[in-house]
Amino acid sequence: MVLASAAACLIWLLLMPNFRVDLSARGMRLAVSLNEVPVGILSSKEEAFACLREARRTFAAERLTRSGNALALSDAELSLTNVTHQTDMDLQELNSPEEVTAAMLEILRTNIHATLGKHYTVKIGDYSVNLADADAVLRLLDSALAVFDPEHKYQTELILDPGREVNVLTARVQEVAPAEEAEAEETALFPEGGSFLALSDALGQKERTPEEMDFSEFKLGLYGMDFADRIEVVEAYLPESEITDLETAINEVTKDKETPQIYEVKSGDTLSVIAESYGLALGDLIAMNPTLEDAGSTIRPEDELIVTVPEPELAVRYETEEYIEESYEAEVVIIPNDTWYTNHSETRQEPSSGFRKIIAKSTFLNHTEVARDIIKEVVTWEAVPKIVERGTIAPPTFLRPISGGRMSSGFGRRSRPTRGASTYHKGIDLATPVGTVVAASSSGVVTKAGWGSGYGYVVYIQHPNGMSTRYGHLSKVLVKAGQSVSQGQKIALSGNTGVSTGPHLHFEILVNGTQVNPLKYLN
Repeated sequence: MVLASAAACLIWLLLMPNFRVDLSARGMRLAVSLNEVPVGILSSKEEAFACLREARRTFAAERLTRSGNALALSDAELSLTNVTHQTDMDLQELNSPEEVTAAMLEILRTNIHATLGKHYTVKIGDYSVNLADADAVLRLLDSALAVFDPEHKYQTELILDPGREVNVLTARVQEVAPAEEAEAEETALFPEGGSFLALSDALGQKERTPEEMDFSEFKLGLYGMDFADRIEVVEAYLPESEITDLETAINEVTKDKETPQIYEVKSGDTLSVIAESYGLALGDLIAMNPTLEDAGSTIRPEDELIVTVPEPELAVRYETEEYIEESYEAEVVIIPNDTWYTNHSETRQEPSSGFRKIIAKSTFLNHTEVARDIIKEVVTWEAVPKIVERGTIAPPTFLRPISGGRMSSGFGRRSRPTRGASTYHKGIDLATPVGTVVAASSSGVVTKAGWGSGYGYVVYIQHPNGMSTRYGHLSKVLVKAGQSVSQGQKIALSGNTGVSTGPHLHFEILVNGTQVNPLKYLN
């Protein structure tokens, strides 16, 4: 027992310095600095971070009080350093959390490097703009309406977008109720009763149809507006440098810009008429369409041309009701003749214009009328229709299958243009960009539509009198085997498939199964 006690005392004496060090370690202090500026001594890093959070909260509250909804960005880099002591006499006093927090707050106040204000970002399709406040957003959207509503009968309001789970706003167009209508609504809050109600019912009239109404009874003018583009509005904290002034934003949104569109050629169209209708120079129309070579290039119904249309950034759809007095033409009456070819027709009656008074409801997209519905019509004198007798049989001639293009290879013997190609060309090649409309050269029945080995994608059409045509190297086939097609009907898009030296259409005409020179048959 004595030996054990002695050993225990010896161990205590040996370990006593380490124990003292542990006590000293327990009393370690953390020197706290913010942005390399000392702010005090604390006992733990948790306490230091708590002080910084409190300083930030106070700083943010001050900024909101001083500048409304603005946020300020201030540097806040916290650093902690252990402070060790050799003796109890060297221990430094701890600072209170309140003292450290106050020191941190002062540093945040003097290190502001940016201020962010509460603003709004408006997104219209691919276009976006940052505006100062909600009033600026409404004024911007109302300016787009005012282009077509100079009397300001409609205005915009911002609502939560029902199709979004987050808080995103969208725009809704509302009609502004005139003062007299508002008074009428207030009166309607007090319903009639008893004998007054019975008297109103007795005097009430059944609602009349538009045809029963007089022209003076219609409510003419604008009667419906909405935005045709999707609008998203979100709150955002942004620096003033990123905010667009309202006048600039209105100019960007309402000014017409030239926007490319596709126009499908209709019967009777000419290049000059199309160019004039879209306000284009004929040369510009030709330049923007690779399938056109010059003003004499052939176009056919269902051909697609690129045109440009002036449109604002924010599209507006609206409806009007108008009283119109106008001359009008009756629809042409066609009498089919099954013994004539389709290129033969005779006029049986010449037309003459009529005159009428109408109430028309029209739908517009920006400046373009996209639909019209005549809801009341009074004819002063009837229009006389043009009557035409026209053949129904496809003529034994063949039309050029594409508009434009140049012949890059003729019919007959030739040098092999590429590996795998034939030295005897069984048709003609018409160089044209991929995607050019390919039309049936003559009416007939499709016998093949699909892949044709070296021809790539092909269409074969059987015509009367033992004749047939083939269209090769297509990018897309638009008909099926067994389908009847008419002359000039769109059957495919040109391409560069199969054994091909570049984008072009390979075209063949066969008589009783033998290829012939197509140039002898094309009109």
